[in-house]
Amino acid sequence: MVMTDSTTLAAVLWDMDGTLIDSEPLWLSAENEMLERYGIEMSEEVHRRLIGSGLTAAAEYFRELGVPLSVAEILQEWVERVGEGLVEGSVIWRPGARELLGSLAEAGIPCALVTMSLRDLADLTVALLPDGTFAAIVAGDEVEHEKPHPDPYLRGAAALGVEIDRCLAIEDSPTGLRSAYASGAVTVGVPNLLDLVGQPADELWETLEGIDADRVTGRFAELRSRKCASLD
Repeated sequence: MVMTDSTTLAAVLWDMDGTLIDSEPLWLSAENEMLERYGIEMSEEVHRRLIGSGLTAAAEYFRELGVPLSVAEILQEWVERVGEGLVEGSVIWRPGARELLGSLAEAGIPCALVTMSLRDLADLTVALLPDGTFAAIVAGDEVEHEKPHPDPYLRGAAALGVEIDRCLAIEDSPTGLRSAYASGAVTVGVPNLLDLVGQPADELWETLEGIDADRVTGRFAELRSRKCASLD
């Protein structure tokens, strides 16, 4: 395949929680502790709604459930608890994620982290990786609109100085997929806790294990060409 500028991958945009790291146990512990303190059940419906949600939206939801704290107080407690876990080394990396990041770095393809976690938590996570792994970070407390709005991914591309339609975004949640897909990025879903069948994505991958920069650039070219053809 002859790749034109529009089908040449310029950057990869990564979600963090559930895509780069399996931080769900840390968040679930912090959220459960708060709900239990006020006699509120962590039902399956509540759990599903929280996955992939922006932190401000999640905190507002906790207030709707009856947590008698301000959004700022809820966020502060969550960040402190999850941050403690990250500092203590309680990080589970998603299969193949670090290896793919290393391959992309060797190939000279820049990456940005696009997360709805707060910047302090994003910085703690990125600090566990080799210097320069991520050329930019877009965090939940730095955006005007949280996912599923496209704003976070548009900011990620802008931070790298590339066009969004030359980016590939990797996500694990329906909320994140809607954000990335709406931004115009080629969007790949890698399921973790939730089934992604039927969600807006250009392709679903079972795992990142065995995926390298060559595979990513090749699939990007094919998927971008398919999107362009569908618009003709």
